[in-house]
Order: sequence, then C-alpha cells, then structure tokens
Amino acid sequence: MKKRFLLPLISLVGVFVLAGCSSGSKSASTTSKASGTAKITVVGSTALQPLVEQASTQYQQDNSQVQITVQGGGSGAGLSQVSEGSVSVGNSDIFAEDQNGIDPNKLVDHKVAVVGIAPVANKEAGVTNITKQQLIDIFTKKVTNWKDVGGKDMPIVIINRAQGSGTRATFESLGLNKQKAATAPEQDSSGTVQKMVASTPGAISYLAFSYFKDNLQPLSVDGVKPTEANVKINKWTIWSYEHMYTKGSPKAPVAKFINYVQSSPVQKTLVKKLGYISISQMKVERTAGGQVNDVKP
Repeated sequence: MKKRFLLPLISLVGVFVLAGCSSGSKSASTTSKASGTAKITVVGSTALQPLVEQASTQYQQDNSQVQITVQGGGSGAGLSQVSEGSVSVGNSDIFAEDQNGIDPNKLVDHKVAVVGIAPVANKEAGVTNITKQQLIDIFTKKVTNWKDVGGKDMPIVIINRAQGSGTRATFESLGLNKQKAATAPEQDSSGTVQKMVASTPGAISYLAFSYFKDNLQPLSVDGVKPTEANVKINKWTIWSYEHMYTKGSPKAPVAKFINYVQSSPVQKTLVKKLGYISISQMKVERTAGGQVNDVKP
C-alpha cells in the first residue's frame, strides 16, 4: 500500500515545487523592472555645470539606480532643449522669460544658487580696477589698449562667450548697460574662456566667480570688488540666479535630484566650496526683467 501512494505523492510535491519556482521567477522579474535605472539628462549653462556635475556625482553614490548625464552648451541650449522635451533639465543663468523664443508657461523654475559674474583680465595687463564707462568702452572697442585705462602699453584682446550664453546675456545686460559686446572671438564654455584669458597676453573676458583662478585678474568696477559679500547686498550688481528648468512638474527621479541640489547639506558645503552663493543668504532678490528688491524678512 505504501508503494502504491509513493509516486502520486512525489508528483504532488513536484507540482508545489514548480509552482513555487514559477512564483519566485515572476517576483524577481517585477523587482528587476521596478529597480531599473532612471536616466536624467541635464544640459545648459556652463556657469552652473560644475555644481550640477559634482552634486550628481555625490547623489549617484547613494542612489545607484539613477544615472545622471550633465552637459554644457549654454543657457539658450538648455532652455530650448528642455522646452522641446529632449532633456530632463535645462540649466540656465537667465530667466526663461528673458530668452527669446521660449514659452515660460511651459517650464517650471527651480532656483538652486546665485552666481556672481565679473570681467577678468590676463595678469600681464597690469589693471585691477576700471570704471563702469571704461568697461563699456573696452567691450565696445572704443578703448583698445590697456595703457588708456591705467595698464601696460598692450593691445586689449576681447574674448566673448558664444551667443546663447546666459553668462554673456547677464554681463551685457548688467555690466554693459544692455549694450552688445563688439565682435570678437567666441568660446562655447566658461572653462575654455578661463584658460584662454590666463594664457593670452592682453586678454579680457567675463566669468562666473566659480571659474576664478589664481592665474586670472578679476577686475573691480568703480572701486567695488567682485566678492560674495558685495553680491549679497547688490553692491556688486552683475549676478544672476542659477536655474534648473523642467518642462512641467518633474517626475520623481528628477524632482528628488533637484531637491538634493537645493538641500541644506549641498547648499552649505558644495555651493560655497565651488564659489556660488546660496539663495538663502541673499539680502536682495531679482525678478525676470532685472528689477531688484529687498528680501522680505
């Protein structure tokens, strides 16, 4: 009798084992799908790029399921590509409202920092301070030799950022009183500008504070130094917000990363370390169009 029931019993056990394997396989497949890598592409401002790159590196160390790609290209590229929906985030030094061809109603603005921008010269020029009018005259080529503004007898070599650069737009608007810089060689990234000014005798350009190096000479204007303290109270007026724009409300992975960049630990450490200013430290605020107001207590 025992032998008669042995085979059915083994078969019944096999059915349960197979069922268990089937159930486990289905569960593993769901978990694999749920834990798939979320890809985030960030494009735009090269002034903001160092902060977002380093923040993304730190973020991915604790969030291995997220893959973040950060590229430059300028604020114009960031705004246009995020508007088209081809990237997750568009980095910009300017408000979407101030960029031609962009519908700001389609975008959500996430401000992550403030950046000061200043004229920078090759140290061989022998100048540390110029007037606002001299700054305008240099970039409109009314003045073409450093000796005419208190420096050495040396031709002035202008290096511009490319059209579509938020750094250029901010500098022309606030540094040159909305005048256009004269035609001159253009570079696509702040990093390239930094290297060229440092290595080209007589060179001058403009950079975010985050790109200041010891081999450059930031220029004071009308005796006001380009410092973080002066930006906070708008004594140094050439500054802008750093925006991370999304098309509509961001999906969870993107929202979490932007929240991380805005978080207190990043603002207190990485933002300061890289030469940016936390928005929470500003005593003034600027609106689209350039109006500056005191921050309400």
